[in-house]
Amino acid sequence: MFHICRTTVRSKRAAVGFGHIRRIQQLQVPHTAWPVRYCSANVRTFDTMLSARRAEARRSILVQVSSERSYNELYHYCSQFGTLESSHHYRVEGDADGDCHYILLEFSTTEQADAAMQSGVFSTERPGVRARSIFLWFRTGPKPKLVAQEHPANPRALALVDGTRAIEERDLNGLLSASESIDDQVRILHRVSKLNDLGKRLRFLAVRQLESSLQGMFPQAVAHPFGSSVNGFGRMGCDLDVILDLDSRSGEPPDRNARLVYHTKATNPNERTQVQRQLESIGDMLQLFLPGVNSVRRILKARVPIVKYHHEHLDLEIDLTMNNTAGVHMSELLYLFGQLDERVRPLTFCVRRWAQSVGLTNQAPGYWITNFSLTMLVMYFLQQLERPILPSINKLIQLSAASLPKPTTPPIARFGEGETEHWAYAFLKNPAIYGAFRSDNPSTLEQLLVQFFEFYSQFDFQQRAISLNLGATILKPDHSPLYIVNPLETVLNVSKNVNLEETELFRMQVRNAVWQLETHGRETPGTQQTAEPCWGLVSLFGPKQQERITPQMFFTKRMLNVKDIFDEVPADEPTHYRNSAVKNQIAAIQRATKAELHKLSGGGPRGGAGGGTVDVRTTSSIEGTGVKLKRNTKRR
Repeated sequence: MFHICRTTVRSKRAAVGFGHIRRIQQLQVPHTAWPVRYCSANVRTFDTMLSARRAEARRSILVQVSSERSYNELYHYCSQFGTLESSHHYRVEGDADGDCHYILLEFSTTEQADAAMQSGVFSTERPGVRARSIFLWFRTGPKPKLVAQEHPANPRALALVDGTRAIEERDLNGLLSASESIDDQVRILHRVSKLNDLGKRLRFLAVRQLESSLQGMFPQAVAHPFGSSVNGFGRMGCDLDVILDLDSRSGEPPDRNARLVYHTKATNPNERTQVQRQLESIGDMLQLFLPGVNSVRRILKARVPIVKYHHEHLDLEIDLTMNNTAGVHMSELLYLFGQLDERVRPLTFCVRRWAQSVGLTNQAPGYWITNFSLTMLVMYFLQQLERPILPSINKLIQLSAASLPKPTTPPIARFGEGETEHWAYAFLKNPAIYGAFRSDNPSTLEQLLVQFFEFYSQFDFQQRAISLNLGATILKPDHSPLYIVNPLETVLNVSKNVNLEETELFRMQVRNAVWQLETHGRETPGTQQTAEPCWGLVSLFGPKQQERITPQMFFTKRMLNVKDIFDEVPADEPTHYRNSAVKNQIAAIQRATKAELHKLSGGGPRGGAGGGTVDVRTTSSIEGTGVKLKRNTKRR
């Protein structure tokens, strides 16, 4: 269920229906200007958010049912273990046997969830590895005798029904067309396409399963989710990226008074080889023992070795890697940017959706712009406004240092200098940084979207590189067509993969987007309204934008094709030249070529004085020479 606050609907319009959504809560209010809010009301820090999500996962179990109609019976059965705080339903598309339905149950305490999980039994009809986990199924048949206690007459209603289904394109266009302004369209697009509460809960269930499966041998093992699942910029259906740390306390100094020391296995001196072997073994464990895990792929030769797998119960693609803490710090930095101003995330969602619709981004890796690079472009644009909405990273570091007590202020290291943990704890881990900056820019999302396209339509990608640390451009360190300095490691380019053609394509598409918004921004007063007008974001994301534009479409044509110099031109179709000088030059080339051909075919020795050979293939006669030059002419 999508909760849409303040969605104004135009009069005399057909209501938009959803086949997969029970209802949409709409607040009908008079159409007034949106109040400008300069900072998000939710100032929860990144670590607080992660802790809360992990706690939810520890209190939850996932039960497969026949359909959402099994909820009442499941609720009464599980109530004997404790109080159910929330419940969510979703389904995963299945094979010929039908779809698979699941209900996520959250208890009040961890002990209640553990009691429910420990009450499960293994099926004798389905042989397999007997592994206890939080993934269960609710079988039919004779009901077991329940513990005698009072059950509530009416169970708590399901919070979501079919909660992981993304909104259909047709329904989204209907909502966007019924909005009053482009500003409303951007907000609605963000609300209906962002990763919802259920999607976040399911991803942390996957993190919990991974941790619990390894903590028997590695008690300090921690799985760190990173990327779009936790940085606030994730959309429905996005993948889960996880960094696995087998010993989260390895950096702590040992107790010097302790005299007992653990025996450990010797490791490979090559760290990359060691990580590859560990990931290969973990991939085997995932494939053989963990319920729901299938399609395990080990990509160990990549620059960053990863293990990819699919979780059939969660309908989720997961990428697992090790020893890559930079991804966690980058996720926390983007989360901070999203918390500083409420307009950051809706604008980024809109730009990403536009890039997808015009073919700038692709799910497969390649030489095109990625969503991460687009996010960096949006962040940099918001730093360049006359009244910035986001400060530079160096400015945030200064604000963080100013808010800490002077005697306890730890040393602040720049990105790429020394250990990043010093920088993280002095800057990202400082809760005061979330309220240290306030923007006084009153621009609406519509104005910011137009300014974004105008800004990059005039940007000098050929000479300048983008630095979010400085909040300014620098000269390119190399000849990469698009250069965005990595905030964590300033010697790297996060858009190194983007080639020249894709960079030129981006420039052309931002210019085209400015034209689209100017010509289809609003309905012309006095015109007849249609059922679903193509205006605003609908025109920007419309089917016509799917036709890929290439830079070759805009190259100037040659003054004359080379083959026209040698081929005969019919008298009724004379060749047109730009000016008389070009015509005279071509005529001179033709005369010189014919004279040379006449010498070669005049019976002289093959090869001439120079000893070279000429192999000329004849097709038809040209002015008595008996030779006609074509593309397959060979010379040596």
